[in-house]
Amino acid sequence: MASGGEKAGASKKNVVSKIRKGERIPRRTPPQFEEASSFSNAISRDGFMGTAMDDKNQYGPVAMMILLLIVASITGFFIKLVDIIVN
Repeated sequence: MASGGEKAGASKKNVVSKIRKGERIPRRTPPQFEEASSFSNAISRDGFMGTAMDDKNQYGPVAMMILLLIVASITGFFIKLVDIIVN
């Protein structure tokens, strides 16, 4: 819960928000976004984590799916390893 007169969810940054007609939750300004010519260009310019987690370019969803595949593979490997050790 927020205390000291701050609104719930408000951060200490100066966030410009706008409430549109019919909406209750103010919108935040979108993050910095720059187009990339290809996925490899996006990774080399913004980094894999910057592309996947910070959506610095249009390939953010693709990088997030690749990250999900990597994490799921590592998790599956460890589950199989534990199964082999237990049995």
